[in-house]
Amino acid sequence: MIGNDIVDIAEARQKSDWQRPRFLEKLFTTKEQQIINKSDNPFLMVWRLWSMKESAYKLYTQLHPSRFYNPKQFACEIDDSQGKVRYKDFVCYVKTNTTSQYIISEACLVKANMVSECIEIESRLSKNQSDTIKAKLLLTIAQQFNILKEDLTILKSDFGIPSVYHNSKKLNIGISISHHGNF
Repeated sequence: MIGNDIVDIAEARQKSDWQRPRFLEKLFTTKEQQIINKSDNPFLMVWRLWSMKESAYKLYTQLHPSRFYNPKQFACEIDDSQGKVRYKDFVCYVKTNTTSQYIISEACLVKANMVSECIEIESRLSKNQSDTIKAKLLLTIAQQFNILKEDLTILKSDFGIPSVYHNSKKLNIGISISHHGNF
């Protein structure tokens, strides 16, 4: 099982107002706010921590199907490109890759190499973006398991958790889908 999240840096710069009053206090612990304020690039640190929280939330909700909004309770610890996120008695490991265009984080229950792929999307329409990402994911799974892509589908649970089905039978593979801006 994995959870992932991606932040399009250009989109975040254009559409977020992370410096507005109380934004940091609402989303980040005191320790995380200190990390942000001491960072060489507070903007990138805000979105790195956010992507870590979001990827951990996606992993947590696969284990405990539910929907809720409590980002401040997902507490991040950072060590270079790796980190941990804690929520109540849940702990996961998070790897983050930051480029000039995006920040991607992937949460796992055990330390592992990142398996998430990032693709650039031409369309700005959300439906087209989602369809493009799902098609690429299904193609990758079809190639990995040597099955026909046409026999695969992605369905979401009542809690929005995606699963892959082969000829209407749920496969025992964990997936996480994320898109933001051009990625």
